[in-house]
Amino acid sequence: MSLRQTLETYLEDLDHPIGRATNLAIAGLVVLSSAIFVIQTYPIPPEVRQIMNWVNGAILIIFMVEYALRLWCARFRLRYILSLYALIDLLAILPYLLVAIDIGFLRFLRIFRWFRILRLVRLLEERALFHRLSSEDSIALVRVLFTLFTIIFISSGLIYQTEHLQNPDVFRTFFDAFYFSVVTMTTVGFGDVTPISDAGRFITVMMILTGVALIPWQLSTLIKELVKATGQREIVCSQCGHSLHDADAKFCKRCGTVLPLSVPNPPG
Repeated sequence: MSLRQTLETYLEDLDHPIGRATNLAIAGLVVLSSAIFVIQTYPIPPEVRQIMNWVNGAILIIFMVEYALRLWCARFRLRYILSLYALIDLLAILPYLLVAIDIGFLRFLRIFRWFRILRLVRLLEERALFHRLSSEDSIALVRVLFTLFTIIFISSGLIYQTEHLQNPDVFRTFFDAFYFSVVTMTTVGFGDVTPISDAGRFITVMMILTGVALIPWQLSTLIKELVKATGQREIVCSQCGHSLHDADAKFCKRCGTVLPLSVPNPPG
């Protein structure tokens, strides 16, 4: 294979050991950088904050190199640039490219650093990472939980970013914003924590609408998968190892391999 094809395999093919390790390493860096965002909202020693800035800068460089390599390996580069995953990758690095720019209409782009957690979506869409989860309901549960966590995390980051400077006594840390997001999205609305800026109030409205629309939909998806699983039987596919199939299935629903005949349990 050419160098471009080799790099494409290492970056895109999650069935390949190196490709899977690369993407899991990127996922680990996404989680680490997101944790740094949260920790830096708390009062920490200046030297620790400086070390975190260095680590975050190194992660940013890795993400920039990864984005450039994916763009170089893409067969249709314009289509790749406009794809969902590429836009998410760009949102992950764009805020830090604008750190040195202190122009008012560009300053708001820095809030997009909280969207970096969305980079994990690429991995959750790949079945290669779910080889230890044999049932569809288990996969659905992981995706539902990740979706809910991501929405709350991003909402918390956005409301903290917009309210902390104007309302520091109320939105002191990320946990204050996280508490406000959970209470708001579940429409409990205690009223003990409220935004005062127009941007914060707009984000609050979006959070309420998201909670009303998305959470019931995600839970209904999970319930459907659980109900569907009750009409299935456990037969392990000799080719891919998938073990949960419809009761009358003759072929594997994942790879199409002929399933072995089920042997009924002996009486007693």
